[in-house]
Amino acid sequence: MTGVFVHATVTLDGFMADPDGGVDWMFGRPSAPQDDDVVAKVTERIGAVVGGANKTRTIDDGEIPYGGMLGVPVYLMTHTPHDPIERDGVTYTFVVDDIAHAVEAAKQAAGDKWVSLLGGSISRQCLQLGLVDEIHLDVAPVLLGDGISLFAGLGQRIELERLETSAFASETHLRYRVLR
Repeated sequence: MTGVFVHATVTLDGFMADPDGGVDWMFGRPSAPQDDDVVAKVTERIGAVVGGANKTRTIDDGEIPYGGMLGVPVYLMTHTPHDPIERDGVTYTFVVDDIAHAVEAAKQAAGDKWVSLLGGSISRQCLQLGLVDEIHLDVAPVLLGDGISLFAGLGQRIELERLETSAFASETHLRYRVLR
């Protein structure tokens, strides 16, 4: 069965990027094979991605979800129509304003795999609409003090059930089911 999940690396204080959108704090930490195994287990489940488009609706190297390693369809939310872009065998489809439609299209494309939601705004909107089944967080041992929050502005209480927790050299991995 296709599910929808929020997947993000965040700091201990809940930021997914610094105030300027930088994520350099994610890299260069010691890791253990178990950390890589957790990430591989998550990425193997992904059959499609829903995220936000940049203002120019281009696909730049630094903006390719999962660095392009998944090779799955990507649906990008935008306010302005744009033709799909194909790059390295991946189709990037732009969906205007209707996030529920984007998630449904991604679910169809994912088949029996899962849809990964990327970005704070996308994640919050889908949580508010009741479209999210699980939340997977990789928590890095760093405090930014300020930045772009994953869940700030959600505006509602959402109960979760812990499914899995693990911690190794570089991160703590948390997996929750969204209770409805």
